Amino acid sequence: MLLPRLIAAAAVQVLGRDHGDDDSSDDCVKATPGYNGNVPVDACNSYYNYDPQVAPAVATAVIFAIFTGIHLFEAFFFKKRYTWVLIMGSLWETLAFVIHTLGAKDQQQVGYSTAWNILFLLAPLWINAFAYMTFARVVHFWLPRGRVGGLRANTIARWFVLADVASFLIQATGGIMASPSASPDVIKTGIDIYMVGMGIQQFFILVFVALMVMFHRRCNAAGIDGRAVMAQFSADGTQKPSWRPLMYALYGVLVAITVRIIFRIAEFARGLKPENPIPFHEEYTYALDCFPMMVALLILAVFHPGRYLVGPESEFPRLSRKEKNAAKQEKKAAKQEKKAAKQEKKEAKRFAKEQGTGYKNVAQESDQV
Repeated sequence: MLLPRLIAAAAVQVLGRDHGDDDSSDDCVKATPGYNGNVPVDACNSYYNYDPQVAPAVATAVIFAIFTGIHLFEAFFFKKRYTWVLIMGSLWETLAFVIHTLGAKDQQQVGYSTAWNILFLLAPLWINAFAYMTFARVVHFWLPRGRVGGLRANTIARWFVLADVASFLIQATGGIMASPSASPDVIKTGIDIYMVGMGIQQFFILVFVALMVMFHRRCNAAGIDGRAVMAQFSADGTQKPSWRPLMYALYGVLVAITVRIIFRIAEFARGLKPENPIPFHEEYTYALDCFPMMVALLILAVFHPGRYLVGPESEFPRLSRKEKNAAKQEKKAAKQEKKAAKQEKKEAKRFAKEQGTGYKNVAQESDQV
């Protein structure tokens, strides 16, 4: 419920400047659209910071579509349900550049620029969440106690994914407010909000990498076979694959995401001003945002978690509906029992006071009996 409210609030800010008000500012000039609807970036009816080109947008959409197909196939082949998160990230990248292709051909359609901007800015968060979920399963699968840094594997998955969702919400709000159709003041506010979200994302990545290093050092300290610390064999006696390739793959993915975050912070830190060339050159976006995400998707395609997280032990235990209801009823019964015991103790204390003997004496007599 929170995300729709944030998006709605941001959309009100963005859409507050409708096309009819384009000439309301003394400094605002509405330009006559040229080829593909292109106008100067400082015109009121400019919805891009540069002249978007069709060919690279098409090529990028095709590449991301190929990655989406590969990861969809691998999800079914390796039977890893949670990879839908990664597929969503790749799919959002694909849709972003399909829309960007349409926008490059019709640059006066503000809907294209806004939708591309939002999908493109938020897609990497899905990939980030997938890295969190994968490492949590690595801890669960290879460490006998299923914990690192004092945190259980399922706790790592839960809290880091929640942190990613929080970053998603903040960045979504900022990304919508920073739509090219918004007023300069709203755009600045949106960029500031978006950068806060980026900072939160990077902070949790650093904390997460610290946990990964703890896991890595612990496994290395176990020696070559790792039997002193690591669970090297499955319940059926088969030896588990090495943990190293998947760990190095996750390091690579997080480096790619960090490169992209640094680029975005560098892009927006100096504002949308002529002396800051980064926002006004499309090449930077392809080189420092698209390419790192392609590298991340390629790494996860080659070193897919399904190659290393094998067997039922590689996933968190899944309770049936009947088991969930039984656990819920058991928890409810325990709570009621605790409440009844507390009430009984309270009544005993009140009764003892009424008898004038004092609660302490009643307790002592009870102990003697």
